[in-house]
Amino acid sequence: MNTGEDKILLSHGNGGRMMHQLIDDLFLRYLGNPILSEQTDAAIFPIDFHEMAFTTDSFVIDPLFFPGGNIGKLAVCGTVNDLAVSGSDPLYISVSFIIEEGLPMKDLETIVISIAEEAKNAKVTVVTGDTKVVNKGKCDKLFINTAGIGRVKKENLLISTGGTVQPGDVIIINGTIGDHGMAVMSARESFNFKYPVKSDCASLNHLIKEVLDQSSGVKFMRDPTRGGVASVLNELAGRAAVGIEIDESILPVNKGVHVMCELLGFDPLYIANEGKVIIVADPAESNHIMEIMKKNDLGRECAVIGRVNVDNPGKVVLKTVTGGRRIIDTLTGDPLPRIC
Repeated sequence: MNTGEDKILLSHGNGGRMMHQLIDDLFLRYLGNPILSEQTDAAIFPIDFHEMAFTTDSFVIDPLFFPGGNIGKLAVCGTVNDLAVSGSDPLYISVSFIIEEGLPMKDLETIVISIAEEAKNAKVTVVTGDTKVVNKGKCDKLFINTAGIGRVKKENLLISTGGTVQPGDVIIINGTIGDHGMAVMSARESFNFKYPVKSDCASLNHLIKEVLDQSSGVKFMRDPTRGGVASVLNELAGRAAVGIEIDESILPVNKGVHVMCELLGFDPLYIANEGKVIIVADPAESNHIMEIMKKNDLGRECAVIGRVNVDNPGKVVLKTVTGGRRIIDTLTGDPLPRIC
């Protein structure tokens, strides 16, 4: 890339020559496609369905780079996953940048490359975007806003609501919990633990599509990002007026995450994930769903972590490794700010 500058300047966001050069030399270089390259004020694309999913998100993670990814990869994965767990097939996304003056151009290029690579991996198209540059000190390096559109099959319309969840249903997760939050914390504080921790940041739409295409037993899905598994299950228990019990002895937690949580006083159930999906399924289909997930790299460590029941409606109960039981409350406060 040849911009003549190694850092972002205010003139990169003023609508003039340098902004257009930035768009042409960086954004279109990596993200260009027939729709985006038109550079119109609104993307025009065909829609041949009646049910659609639409989401938007903003990413303010600190630091921008962390073990397992960066803010660019995270922005695509987060948007794709929000669409996928709603039962939709992600199609198009937008990506808008708010850039602090002085951001190294090489860092921005690395982030844009990650966006392009993850969009290709998820098979979604970046069709529109925007760039703003603010004075130094007016934003922390880089913020990214996204929006996403996906196609929803009629049989999947209720998956995001949990409206068909009932006692006896099984709760499945596709792998270990707490990896993303602890990886970001480790990078932020420059911890040097014996057991390294890597973010699970990944687009789950292909895994989820495989499950939905081969099983009709999925009743609810959600990605446990901020607030972790505990927050998702509490929301579901309250919305569906059911009880939920999970088993601590079978919760999949990596050694590094376990050690960090023990030392820092965190509970992995409340720590953010960026490559995990919670599935509530018909018990008759749970084994089949697990078999499907284990064939995908992102689901090889899947586990049944609990069940829906009639006890303690609106509450989530943890069966501890010692045989006791305790209530897992809704998260209060924010133990790990700016992790997405």
